[in-house]
Amino acid sequence: MTTRTERNEEKQKEIIKEENRELRKKIVLTSLKVIFIVIIISISFFLYTTYISSKLITVKEERIIDEKIPESFDGLKIIQLSDIHYGSTIFINDIKKLVKTINRRNPDLVVFTGDLINKDYKLKSKEQETLIKELKKIKSTIGKYAILGEEDKEQFTTIMNQSEFTILNNSYELIYNNSNTPILLIGLNSSISGNININQAYQYFEEPTHNSNIYTITLLHEPDSVDDIIASYQTDLFLAGHSHNGQVAIPYLGGILKKEGANKYINEFYQLEQSKLYISSGIGTTDNGFRLFCRPSINFFRLSRK
Repeated sequence: MTTRTERNEEKQKEIIKEENRELRKKIVLTSLKVIFIVIIISISFFLYTTYISSKLITVKEERIIDEKIPESFDGLKIIQLSDIHYGSTIFINDIKKLVKTINRRNPDLVVFTGDLINKDYKLKSKEQETLIKELKKIKSTIGKYAILGEEDKEQFTTIMNQSEFTILNNSYELIYNNSNTPILLIGLNSSISGNININQAYQYFEEPTHNSNIYTITLLHEPDSVDDIIASYQTDLFLAGHSHNGQVAIPYLGGILKKEGANKYINEFYQLEQSKLYISSGIGTTDNGFRLFCRPSINFFRLSRK
């Protein structure tokens, strides 16, 4: 016959076991909740950075003020687009929206600073035809110009030529706008591809009749090349791509993902002595395929004498 003390001890053990079961149950439920929340946050983060943040193309507007700008170019509107990387996060419907966004600004000059097709994407012939059709719709009063990025091959030349872009391959063009005073537009090939030739591109300044005070805009893909240029030649405005402004950025600190050709210059703007350098954040994505605090964009510039 069990004593009262023994019965109390057994009852106490049962109570402790029940409390332990309840505690384990709470721990399991709490752990499942935490795991569920982490999964939801991870999925939301992936969807936002891949399908939302990488699709919300914005327009960055800047006024370029310089007394060297000829009067006939005062108020000139320039659209810069770069690094479309078609086949990454950008496809034909995105291109259609992009073209409409550009044409609503009624640009005078449109420039593309390299990397049209993503390096791992095989563009089908029907897609190429549609891409040409859409890019051809981009309007400008003066002209459309393009340079090659490190990923641009023969297909790029075909597409851009048929889309009525003039390719500047280490070459220059004098741009006129209702007067006899031009500005100089220079286009450099990619430094990563090994095809850049700065002296050839700046051949204008070797011409006996050149104007040493001409307002000069240089298109280049990799922004780090500017140091090699300003060591020998004066350029008023550099427009570059490639860096994607880091593609992942920390607010107030800037981009964090550096790459070859954009180790030194990665963010949106730099003042380099007498030269201004603007770097596009690009349209598409590379490598990781997502963006964070760094939306895809086109740059919209207005030239102004004062």
